[in-house]
Amino acid sequence: MELRHLRYFLIVAEEQHFTRAAERLEMQQPPLSHQIRMLEKELGFDLFRRHPKGAELTAGGAAFLEEAKAILRSVELAAAKAARAAQGYEGTMIIGFTSSAAAHPLIPGIIRAYRDAYPGVHLDLREGNAAELTEEIEEGKVNLGFLRSPVSQPRGIGFHQLLDEEMLLILPAGHALLEKQQKSELPVISIKALAEEQFILVRRHGAPGMYSNLIEACENAGFTPRIASEVERMLTNISLVAAGGGISVVPASMKDFHRDSVVYCRIRDARPPLVAPITLVNRVASISPAEKNFLALAKKFTRQYKKN
Repeated sequence: MELRHLRYFLIVAEEQHFTRAAERLEMQQPPLSHQIRMLEKELGFDLFRRHPKGAELTAGGAAFLEEAKAILRSVELAAAKAARAAQGYEGTMIIGFTSSAAAHPLIPGIIRAYRDAYPGVHLDLREGNAAELTEEIEEGKVNLGFLRSPVSQPRGIGFHQLLDEEMLLILPAGHALLEKQQKSELPVISIKALAEEQFILVRRHGAPGMYSNLIEACENAGFTPRIASEVERMLTNISLVAAGGGISVVPASMKDFHRDSVVYCRIRDARPPLVAPITLVNRVASISPAEKNFLALAKKFTRQYKKN
């Protein structure tokens, strides 16, 4: 039994006449009658009572008609769903992000714009550090990821730098370096003034690019930073600064966390300049239509974001 047999049967049932059904199907009547006979033989009962004026459904034919309609509807729906998936309008994607990347308004903006444009694609959002996300994307466990600086650049992985933002110094409220500062939203502190401070940083494997840049900038300023502690997430180091455990640096988009107990400052004289990129990561090989759509939308959204 093939789908065409079901379609032939359905047309004959609608027309109640083999000749008219054959005309609708743009075929000759004898081959159509033969195909229906073959279907009846396979089923083991007659579908139609044939008479000079046409054909009427038997009791078995009437019951089979409803099932045939359901089967054909199911096939049509499956074909439509498959077509939408092939175009990236259906399916599921796992999107990873680091906490510091997600704090930037660009990331929720991209995700919301994608959901609006492709409501048939379910997004599963997962947090991790840059090392974890890169490994999971390489293994195919995560489709795309938002992170800051890449921890490594395996072959077959694409890194798309969307934008850079300034890194800010975090000091606990009441810190001595703030005494001579004029009251402003973002005080300015020279990096040379940090030589005697204790730093709280994200572990090197979690944010190696920003970690290395800070070390280099401190050494170019004439000192090696003293590391009081290393943490897994940037949100954690803000909390530790608030608790008086040291000072730290974070991307500017995180400056609204713990504003009652920490002060965010701009950094002067840093070489190289301390910036935090936002990078979108994906597998280059076997990229799905949904992933292609997400990547294209993210780049377009970023261009518009930069203009505003």
